[in-house]
Formats: sequence, C-alpha cells, structure tokens
Amino acid sequence: MQPAHPDRAALFAAYALDDRATPRVRMNFVMSLDGAVTLDGRSGGLGDENDQLVMGVLRTLADVVLVGAGTVRAEGYGGLRLRAANVEWRREQGLADQPRVAVVSAALDLDPGHPFFSEAVTRPIVVTHAAAPAGRRAALEAVADVLVCGEASVDPRTMLASLAAAGLPQVLCEGGPHLFGALIEADVVDELCLSLSPMLVAGSAGRISRTEVEVPRRMRLAHAIPVGDLLLLRYTRR
Repeated sequence: MQPAHPDRAALFAAYALDDRATPRVRMNFVMSLDGAVTLDGRSGGLGDENDQLVMGVLRTLADVVLVGAGTVRAEGYGGLRLRAANVEWRREQGLADQPRVAVVSAALDLDPGHPFFSEAVTRPIVVTHAAAPAGRRAALEAVADVLVCGEASVDPRTMLASLAAAGLPQVLCEGGPHLFGALIEADVVDELCLSLSPMLVAGSAGRISRTEVEVPRRMRLAHAIPVGDLLLLRYTRR
C-alpha cells in the first residue's frame, strides 16, 4: 500500500536543485487521468492536499513563480505566501523569505487593484513587450516591476535572461497552457513536474500546453512517486 501522505523532507530531496546558479525553467501542473487540466474551469479541483504540499515545496525551491495573465484571472492568484516551515527552510539556505511572483501579459489587461498586486507579500513583476499599451504599463508600474522583453511580443529567452539578471534564475512556471506552449516553442523548458490526479473528467477541458503547431520535445523520466492515488511525475530535458 502506498503512503497516504508524502514525507516533506523526502519531497525536498526528490525535487532538489543541484545548481541554483544555472538558470532553469521548471513547469508544475496537475492533470486528470484522461488529460483534463481543469475541473469546473480551474485546476484546483483536480488536486488534493498532497498536490498542494508538492506545490509548496516547488515554490520554496524557486526564485520566482511565473504565471500567465489568464491563469491569474482564472485561478484567483493573490497574496502568494509560503508556510512558516518553508520560510524557515529558505532562510537556512540563505534565500529570501518568499519567492518573487511574475505575470506575463502581452495586452496588460490587468487591474492594478487585483489581489495579485494588492495582496502581494513581495513586489510583483509584470513581463510584457515594447508595443504594449503605454497607459496600462504606466498604471502597472505603480504596483509592480515591469520587464519589457521583446518588441511586438514577449520573447521567452529575453524574459528568462532578464529574470536571471535580476537574481531570479530558478523559475517555477504554473501555467497556463499558452505560456507553457510558448516556452516549449522557445525550447527553454528544463523540467515538467506533473501531478497525475486519480480522476476522469471528460468534458471539453484543455491540455496543459497549447501552440498553433506541434513542437515535439523529448523528456526523460526522473521520478514517479505514488502517494495514495496521486502519482507525482518529474521529467527533465535530455
């Protein structure tokens, strides 16, 4: 019988980073057995307390948590804050108490009063491009650090270089599908951490990544950890 709950120390060991100086993009998603990435429009319905524990560990290991604007709106991101035990772990490693949080938005259709900004425990980051609306950019600069990465669209490689230059080389991306797809297209995804939920959903839910064309990338299985009925998968690039 598989353990009902994972050991926290074992999870830190399983997802450990052997080199924090080398930039890395780690994706984290939960998915149903039949490939659904959401339940009732949100990913949260697919996970459980074990998936939440893994998310906490991955966030603790990250320098910055990266999300797309659509995910911020759909999932209700706001006030991302690590638990006290995870803060203590980061202090022991010489890291800041909390990771930064960054949102990628081409159109900058974000409300400066959204909880993502108003409830943030560290100053948020907005990633956009030079052609984004100037008025919206000015409004967001009052509540966030704005990184301009690309001329007419956000360039993933420029974005990652800018984050690394800001002292944030370890990136944990939590979606959504279009942002994941853009990172795959740019060939900058180093890891996929996937929680396989013991659910069948059917319906019309989307996939964890989406692009206009297929861009196959071969990955290597690093671990498969069963916890109760949940399966924790970690894949790394070859």
